[in-house]
Amino acid sequence: MDPTGGYDSFVAEYYDHIPPYRERPDLDFYIEMGREIGDPILELGCGTGRILIPLARAGLEVVGLDLSQSMLGVCVERLAREGEAVHSRTHLIRADMRSFDLGRSFRLVTVPFRAFQHLLEIEDQLACLNRIHHHLLDGGALILDLFNPSLQRLTDDRYLSEYEVEPEFRMPGGRRIVRRHRNLKRDLRRQILEVEIVHDVVHPEGGREQLVQHFPLRYLFRFEVEHLLARAGFAVEAVYADFQRRPFGSSWPGEMIFVARKA
Repeated sequence: MDPTGGYDSFVAEYYDHIPPYRERPDLDFYIEMGREIGDPILELGCGTGRILIPLARAGLEVVGLDLSQSMLGVCVERLAREGEAVHSRTHLIRADMRSFDLGRSFRLVTVPFRAFQHLLEIEDQLACLNRIHHHLLDGGALILDLFNPSLQRLTDDRYLSEYEVEPEFRMPGGRRIVRRHRNLKRDLRRQILEVEIVHDVVHPEGGREQLVQHFPLRYLFRFEVEHLLARAGFAVEAVYADFQRRPFGSSWPGEMIFVARKA
């Protein structure tokens, strides 16, 4: 099984062009929280720098950690197009979020856009949270962004057979791509979804190909997460339903965005 969740593949090239990723409304939230809590910031699962680079542009010092060499490679290319001020505030590290040791402390650690949900076992989740706790200054904060599981999607077999289709996007050079995704399998006992994302690619000269990303994802429920955080030495400060900081439950299913302090 690919420990990067399939991101050490063609996905890295496409990532910043995919509409649900490119248009995700979380950037202002992370910049505001970074300014409120302070830097330095550690971002786990920084990928191509979608959040990391805007944080640095906003004047915040940020360290990005990711396991995928391909995603980090795209981030390096993007940083090369930035000025010296952004360069001086960023640092990239290839490491596993379960076992890193950076030899320094941070005011804020973020785990954006479901990255934590690639950890399938409780032991892995606690190992990651313990590493975060170790790297936080006293009173420092963790922001953990998860999806709130939809019971309908977990119980309706339609989601195992029907693909959800996203809008077409174009790559530089003219390739046209449509993504279709579905939950291939559900393990309700272990709370794991097997996700399949099919990329239908049409090349400018007319050729076609189909590329598939396949990965398992662990879903978690609100109080399960709160117990995990408590076991790792965190006190939950807030749980938000969206990036406008509306309280959990105000929209459904919405997000589960936890802000927790090192206790």
